[in-house]
Amino acid sequence: MKANSRLWRWLGLIFVLSFGALGYLGWQIYLFAPPIPKAVATADGAVLFTGEQIQRGQQAWMAAGGQQLGTVWGHGSYVAPDWSADWLHREAVALQKIRAAQHGGGQVLGDDARALVDAQVRNEMRRNTYDDATGAVRVSRERAQAIREVASHYEALFGSEASLATLREQYAMTEGALPEKADRQALAAFFFWSSWAASTDRPGEAGLSYTSNWPHEPLVGNTMSTSAAMWSMVSIILLLAGIAAMLWLHGRDQHDEEAQPPKADPFLGLKATPSMKATRKYFFIVIALMLLQIAMGAITAHYAVEGQAFFGIPLAQVLPYVTSRTIHTQIGIFWIATAWLATGLYIAPLLSGQEPKLQKLGVDALFWALIVVVLGSTLTGWLGTLQHRGVDFSFWLGNQGLEFTSMGRVWQLLLFVGLLFWVFLLGRALWPALRRPSESRGLIAMVFLSATCIGGFYATSLTWGQHTHYSMIEYWRWWLVHLWVEGFFEVFATAVIALIFTHLGLVRPASANRAIVAETIVFLFGGILGTLHHLYFTGTPTSVIAVGAVFSALEVVPLTLIGLEAMQTYRRSRAVPWLDAYKWPILCFVAVGFWNTVGAGLLGFAINPPAALYYVQGLNMTAAHGHAALFGVYGMLGIGLLLFCLRGLFERSLHADRLLKPAFWGLNVGLAMMVFMSLLPAGIYQAWASVTQGLWYARSPAVIHSGVMETLVWLRVPGDIVFAAGSLFLALYAWRLLRPAARRKAPRPALPITAARQ
Repeated sequence: MKANSRLWRWLGLIFVLSFGALGYLGWQIYLFAPPIPKAVATADGAVLFTGEQIQRGQQAWMAAGGQQLGTVWGHGSYVAPDWSADWLHREAVALQKIRAAQHGGGQVLGDDARALVDAQVRNEMRRNTYDDATGAVRVSRERAQAIREVASHYEALFGSEASLATLREQYAMTEGALPEKADRQALAAFFFWSSWAASTDRPGEAGLSYTSNWPHEPLVGNTMSTSAAMWSMVSIILLLAGIAAMLWLHGRDQHDEEAQPPKADPFLGLKATPSMKATRKYFFIVIALMLLQIAMGAITAHYAVEGQAFFGIPLAQVLPYVTSRTIHTQIGIFWIATAWLATGLYIAPLLSGQEPKLQKLGVDALFWALIVVVLGSTLTGWLGTLQHRGVDFSFWLGNQGLEFTSMGRVWQLLLFVGLLFWVFLLGRALWPALRRPSESRGLIAMVFLSATCIGGFYATSLTWGQHTHYSMIEYWRWWLVHLWVEGFFEVFATAVIALIFTHLGLVRPASANRAIVAETIVFLFGGILGTLHHLYFTGTPTSVIAVGAVFSALEVVPLTLIGLEAMQTYRRSRAVPWLDAYKWPILCFVAVGFWNTVGAGLLGFAINPPAALYYVQGLNMTAAHGHAALFGVYGMLGIGLLLFCLRGLFERSLHADRLLKPAFWGLNVGLAMMVFMSLLPAGIYQAWASVTQGLWYARSPAVIHSGVMETLVWLRVPGDIVFAAGSLFLALYAWRLLRPAARRKAPRPALPITAARQ
């Protein structure tokens, strides 16, 4: 008990110190973010852009699709360009031509003259002319001419200029993405500002831009910084040292005696309570949403070849790339989170031995509230994009243009209220178990505490507004995406799995109590400050690179043992015949361990060091890591929990387990084919282009629509087919449970698990 108390104190200390440091660095990001000038003007006073236009342009880009339509500072989708890198290259080339014409008078320049022009352009674009007193950025007449040329390109591209129709198709854009001329002019101002911050030296740090010289662009002297190189080496050393230390500690510890599973299935004679039975509809909706996500993923991937059509069908007229990708990413979060939320509602009465009054009514009400949020946010996002409803509609009801958190603010508020209601339902059902002394009380407390954090930390989605600085939007967005999804949801699910394993007799409760607190300490120690590895190049100070590199390396360390622990658990489960009924849920948890090691660990660390991310941010290397980690870890975790809960919600004779074998292997083999036959090779190919010529080139049509890249897109098809087949087998398994005979044989309310074990 003393050891457990000490672990809980360490957990509290790590939590407070880590979030204190993350908050302090957020304050530093706010203080040192790239300034938004009141005006961008020439020396003789001609105004090119105003500060209001820059801020309006940020809103206009998000309303047009935002991070679902290319990227800014590397975050977003991968078919259209990174607009900051694209503007930077176009402006540098335009300024070179203007300066070359001045020097050569129409004649071809020699090597010395060309070198002089290159140096002039580089020095001019790196010189910081922002004046704190006036809030203005001054540019030369020649640079102003180059800026106007590039701005006219973007104004035409986001409009209806017929000569750019082919380029729009290559970018998977629709015609007239921004119908209003004022919005297109403002958009150009925002793109200019994002590239200005990427190439202009930060005050007092010569040779280092506001984005730490990202993107790689030799024309303006954007090369990897010393800080990125040094801290990358430190992160690799820390990773190796951390893995060695963990393996040594794991080997020297005296492991507890292995648990002995009971002779009979402890869940076999148990019946579902009314609120537990009410969770069945959650799990069937989970499968329906997963099928929708897969369909949207196939359409989105195909748009990388045909930007406005699906095998010749002009699908983009009703379902443009921006919408299909938004649904693909947002629905993925919805179905995974719904599986975990429903598991909490299902397992709480089992653990407490009591059914609170009106609990079923609360579970039903929450379900329909979630349906309203999912359908409402999807429909309004689609209509807002298709009908160009404008910036206010996009922010409040439509598509905010932010990856993984794109729904309008009204829907975010409703979801926040729904999550708090879920915490309330979970807490009232768990309260008797939390009050009653037992070996599992520590695990139950971890479930409730992590659930409370899930509800509370979703408030970070409400921290930014329409006029928030883009650097701060990214800071808060990653609180949500990294900490909410990858942090507290993972702790919650891990604690739930530990409870399941203890009741199945695969793990001793005392061992599970210690292990879950210790693993949470290790995970949060690296994971909270590891959030910063997403923010190296988003207008943040160099301290973010140092802290992010160190802690993102430590974040990987505990993943090295997860696969080993999962295999040991599966080995123990095969020793008892009755555990064969839980073979596929347990194998899903084993798959989580595998993809945690490979997808989150190996592929994650391949891009996390600053030196690596400097070249590959915004390329398909990130997509390879994202697919392997998001579905492989969180998706398989959700499916494993779903299968376990359905096992208790329907009589054993109704489960067509023969369908789960092709479902399990189809999903995992299909995912592996998708990642290693298509996404990862595409990312490596783009990385070569980024290192040799610059990010603008790696994201240009010359690379994206090259023969190699389009072939790699087509190589997704075999993996997609296998993956989709696996999901259909899972859907067929669920459908068989919904047959009239299955409904007649559904279990009646009866004995909860705690009473059965006494």
